[in-house]
Amino acid sequence: MSRPRHRSFRARAFTLAEVLAALLFMAIVIPVAMHGVSVSSRAGNLGQRKAAAARIAERVLEEQMITNQVTGTTPYGTITEGDFTYPWTLRTEPWVADTTTSLLVVTVRVEFELQGHTYDIAVSSLHDPAAPSSSGTTSSATTSPAAAEP
Repeated sequence: MSRPRHRSFRARAFTLAEVLAALLFMAIVIPVAMHGVSVSSRAGNLGQRKAAAARIAERVLEEQMITNQVTGTTPYGTITEGDFTYPWTLRTEPWVADTTTSLLVVTVRVEFELQGHTYDIAVSSLHDPAAPSSSGTTSSATTSPAAAEP
């Protein structure tokens, strides 16, 4: 004679301890995963805004140098790109590495805010006010959080 083939109810169900363990595991994993998504989203937004600020800084620097208005213009302004406004400032100072020339260091700094923090991008280039204006410029960019943070 063969035994009946039905399984017991106990073998097919989860115990209360297994359900509680699964819930505890989910309570730990889900917040960590959501924090990771939030951090990556913030990093993506920061990268996009930095790229836009760098483009604006290079464009303003080139415009000022090509038109030879480095020393005679208003040293600040704003540019709107998309939904964001980027204030920029222009600073000109003598190049101290070589005092025999009249070269100037021209720096354009573009600021932007993201999630309560202020960041800025600075692009600098050498400019010879005595030389005829040309379209080729060399520049270097630096990124830093703004100095005044609470």
